[in-house]
Amino acid sequence: MRYKALFLLLLPFLCSIRSEVDPRLAGSYRQDKNGWVFVHLQGTPNDIGFQDGYLLAPDIDDAIRTLKYYLAIGTRKSWGWYRANARRMFWPKLTKEYKEEIEGIAEGLQARGKKYDAIDITALNGWMELAQYYLPALRYGGIQRGEWDRAPGHCSAFIATGSYTSDGKIVMAHNAWVNYVVGERWNIIEDIVPENGNRILMDAFPGFIDSGDDFAENSAGILITETTIAQYRGFDPNGAPEFMRAREAEQYSNNIDDFVRIMTTDNNGAYANDWLVGDTKTNEIARVEIGLKHYREWRTKNGYFVGSNFPSDPALIKDETHFNVYDRNSSMNARKRRWEELMKEYKGKIDANLAKKFLGDTYDVVLKRNFAGSRSLCGEVENDPAGIPQWGWTPYFPGGAVQAKVTTTDLAKKMEFWARMGHPDGDNFIASKFFAAHPRYRWMGRYLHSMLSYPWTLFAAKR
Repeated sequence: MRYKALFLLLLPFLCSIRSEVDPRLAGSYRQDKNGWVFVHLQGTPNDIGFQDGYLLAPDIDDAIRTLKYYLAIGTRKSWGWYRANARRMFWPKLTKEYKEEIEGIAEGLQARGKKYDAIDITALNGWMELAQYYLPALRYGGIQRGEWDRAPGHCSAFIATGSYTSDGKIVMAHNAWVNYVVGERWNIIEDIVPENGNRILMDAFPGFIDSGDDFAENSAGILITETTIAQYRGFDPNGAPEFMRAREAEQYSNNIDDFVRIMTTDNNGAYANDWLVGDTKTNEIARVEIGLKHYREWRTKNGYFVGSNFPSDPALIKDETHFNVYDRNSSMNARKRRWEELMKEYKGKIDANLAKKFLGDTYDVVLKRNFAGSRSLCGEVENDPAGIPQWGWTPYFPGGAVQAKVTTTDLAKKMEFWARMGHPDGDNFIASKFFAAHPRYRWMGRYLHSMLSYPWTLFAAKR
């Protein structure tokens, strides 16, 4: 830890030296704050990639090492398998812009002594699509079994406008649910000023070109978040990777129609979501549910949409999921009921402060009391003897809400949002205590550490 602290102290100086050698670093910087790593990236696609790889080299290296270990055990597939399929399916589908950015990330890593190439970075960006969509389709014809053989049912989110918010404008909020081995590393915030398209402020996983858990705002006033569709099946190996389409939507959407067009063009079905989208120019919001065979959208300027991994379109539910809409005890349906209660109770009052409160909510509508577990909006499944069987999360599984973000129309116009790393209710996850209580998960200890809850912090794009 002493060496890491020294490195972070010297990083601005080291980067200033490097910028004299490689002009691609000019104007970029890194700041570590309250559990987050904030990076400002600008320029051509290759410039942006090089800055990303160089500034985040320790984080990206740690992320790939972690995934190599965790995926090999969880999916019984080596990193070579992920590389081979990323090279075969994803690389040919990437546009020139994003190939150059990914090549830049690899070059930035190499400049810091990390031996990764563009295919490693493509596999990193596409690991969820390969592990949780392609592999289940390949193995079981879409019938998912273990944790890594199931489409992820992660995250709680809402977007509201009109009579539901305190000022009649948009409020959007999201907390990211994921296993803690991965989730403790989902702590990057990127301010990207590209050569073409809109400026982006988003959270991200190290080395991703898109947000990944999909919380982003751009300089055209478009707000984007989502929750995945639980128990979904579907994948088209001939389609364009979701991570590229998501980045295009973040960068090039000027309205909700642009978002829908980009996300549904050459869709491969992976990372199927209910997207929550807002346009701050009109304060219109939308729910865009995208599977492989079906997509549907709902829009309003006076209402709300919530997400907790449940699908809504009957055709998509029937043709593309195993989802049980009648199971009132499931995490997905219980959290949906809790969202509906909160929207009704606080109609006309919803603002950024209430959104933060909602993301840390621990009320269980089945137990009818506060319990941070599988059915609370702030999930802490490590406390829950039931786990989440629909996701392959066994009893007391170390997974849940690992961080949270909130934005509003007014914040987005200034390219700002609030973010909190760790459980948004303020609880800390202490690894040593967890492993002592649940030794069956001790194999994760090589990469699973304590996860502290930091305070809410306002992040802003550099002016």
